[in-house]
Amino acid sequence: MPRGLDHIVHAVRDLDAAADVYRKLGFTVGARNRHPWGTHNRIVQFPGFFIEILTVAEPEKIADDGLSVMFGRFNRRFLENREGFSLLILESMDAAADERAFASSHVAASPALRFQRGGMKADGSPVTVGFSLAFARDALAPDIGFAVCEQHFPENFWDESFQTHANGVTQVAGAVMVADNPSDHHIFLSAFTGERDLHSTSAGITIATPRGDVQVMTPASYSDHFDLTAPDISRGARLAALRLTCTDLSVVEANLSAGRIEAKTHMGRLIVPAVSVHGATIIFEAAETR
Repeated sequence: MPRGLDHIVHAVRDLDAAADVYRKLGFTVGARNRHPWGTHNRIVQFPGFFIEILTVAEPEKIADDGLSVMFGRFNRRFLENREGFSLLILESMDAAADERAFASSHVAASPALRFQRGGMKADGSPVTVGFSLAFARDALAPDIGFAVCEQHFPENFWDESFQTHANGVTQVAGAVMVADNPSDHHIFLSAFTGERDLHSTSAGITIATPRGDVQVMTPASYSDHFDLTAPDISRGARLAALRLTCTDLSVVEANLSAGRIEAKTHMGRLIVPAVSVHGATIIFEAAETR
């Protein structure tokens, strides 16, 4: 079954500072949450998708269990070298079944791993949220974590009041990877997304999922499309940018101006470079351009 985008992890060294940048970008940012393996996060939520701003706040809690290794230790190692997008996570209806599918395709990196944590609704009332994650591995992208996420109490997590943003962003358009040879990732991404039809061009490959695209571009194509220098890919492919759909780019621009966030306009998009957002490039697109 094809899997749509569920969330992306933005690993940062200072969670509160990063949350403040997201607010200046015009987003509604959730309260601080804590994981038992020492990572803390804040959530920026859209219908069916969210940005998980995450830091390793209590490294002493990282142990040898599955999620400590696959999530806590991975992000700690990532942050030793950089800030930015560290994991791409797709929606799962059955994480155990997806793990078996990954195993049959020889891309599985873990069994289905379940955990729960406390959360808070917009009105301040406490709730419990629960997830099962199954991780996959692309040997040519050691600095990107890949996983699927099954929600066990979705009614406690998704909240329309968290999905209204001053900048008018309404949904995710896609995630962008950069690689020397995008076609080298074709087999992995087909197994990971469950999509067999991948669109290939001279710029790279695009996988249209039920919720947003996964694009893999060459460094030159990334620079051409977004007027940015491509990230360092000497260790393999990198997760470079997130594309978001908004109702009106002028509203986004006004929020960026008020927050004193530098951006550039290129090919009908409003682009906030990684240097302004703790290592993560954010690309705003008007809905009618998609």
